[in-house]
Amino acid sequence: MTTSARPYRPPVPRLWWTKRRSYRLFMLREVSCVFVAWSVVYLVLLVRAVGRGGDAYREFLGTAAAPPLVALNIVTLLFLLLHAVSWFRLAPRAMVIHVRGQRLPARMVLAAHYFAWLVVTAVIAWVVLT
Repeated sequence: MTTSARPYRPPVPRLWWTKRRSYRLFMLREVSCVFVAWSVVYLVLLVRAVGRGGDAYREFLGTAAAPPLVALNIVTLLFLLLHAVSWFRLAPRAMVIHVRGQRLPARMVLAAHYFAWLVVTAVIAWVVLT
């Protein structure tokens, strides 16, 4: 005689991810994707305004100066930093680099990523500020 009983699956609480720091960071990184998307949309809107001329650009800047949008963009910046840092921390696991038959230490891979980020940031700041 066969039974069609299903295996018992205990209920999972909705806030299961609040139990551990690593789970919370994982969920925050997942949520950060929404803010990454917003930053892309915002940048596209900026480029569109610049392309339409001075009046459209000034209107965009006026809209961008609204306190709710400034607050959203500050939160977006924080999430972008979290997103970048968390992915950089994963890079040594994803990129196994060998030099002369030896695996490059994870700290060197991580340092190379942060150094490249610093160089790109400095170049962008130089272009924007000069």
